[in-house]
Amino acid sequence: MDLTILRQVATWAAQGRRVVLGTITRTWGSAPRPVGSVVAVRDDGVIAGSVSGGCIEDDLIAKVREGALDLAWPQLLRYGVGAEEASRFGLPCGGTLELMLEPVGPASQIEPLLARLDRGTRVKRVLNLSDGSVTLQESEADADLLTLTAQTLTTHHGPQWRLLIIGAGQMTHYLASMALGLDYQVLICDPREEYAENGQVPGARLTAEMPDDAVTAFAPDGHSAIVALTHDPKLDDLALMEALKSSAFYVGAIGSRVNQAKRRARLAEHFGLSKAQLQRLHGPVGLHIGARTPPEIALSILAHMTSERYGVQLSSTVKTRTPT
Repeated sequence: MDLTILRQVATWAAQGRRVVLGTITRTWGSAPRPVGSVVAVRDDGVIAGSVSGGCIEDDLIAKVREGALDLAWPQLLRYGVGAEEASRFGLPCGGTLELMLEPVGPASQIEPLLARLDRGTRVKRVLNLSDGSVTLQESEADADLLTLTAQTLTTHHGPQWRLLIIGAGQMTHYLASMALGLDYQVLICDPREEYAENGQVPGARLTAEMPDDAVTAFAPDGHSAIVALTHDPKLDDLALMEALKSSAFYVGAIGSRVNQAKRRARLAEHFGLSKAQLQRLHGPVGLHIGARTPPEIALSILAHMTSERYGVQLSSTVKTRTPT
């Protein structure tokens, strides 16, 4: 979402419009949006993004139209200090949030930031609160999303999560496209020549490496997911034997329960995977939601990945009642 907003900011700035970029820096109690959420307001009140249910955005629009946000330097604004103000701005009872307002200019480095993000890299953006200047650096792994000090506001942009998909079939297009919308960096692996031409998904990268080599090069960590979708044991098993030994937070493979049982037996017998490693395999992959079509199955996979990310234990093998 922040990428879409930043692109809109760049477009407005290129048109010569004045723009204020707002970033949630702190919240207390209940707040509608998390720290790091952004909103942009153009000089005529046109808005992109969201930091609340709408009331804070309305207040920002009013301030811009009144000229109250014709800022020279970044300014910190707090909403919802008292119960009356919290109610006025659509915050839950007791909710409070701080918003850093930043006037966008050449020193904001929006275009260079977008250029780096378009290359799929993760970027640390450091805003100097005294003069509004910005420096861009390489983002450290597992860095805090946002850090505010008396001198600087540091934010991290780009994909926090990575997804490696084995196989470039039809379902991969849906899974990759949806994952990109959820801020995953997506890599598709398929060594089969006949899949190379149709394996391209805008925003994702395609590799023709063998799956085990692709997993090794991918270097899965706790922010990584690996999903095997080829239906070909020779390819899927190669990926899974490496993926299940990694620290990836999610490893899944398509196939029926019967085929999954056979797969686990093969992985144990031929590749020496332990019982604990095999228990990490989500197969059949995805939540049991009655999905039949490729986009529905892709949805079930991403829903399951999301639940695992947030530590919500849901089953892919839950029994459902027969529809009446």
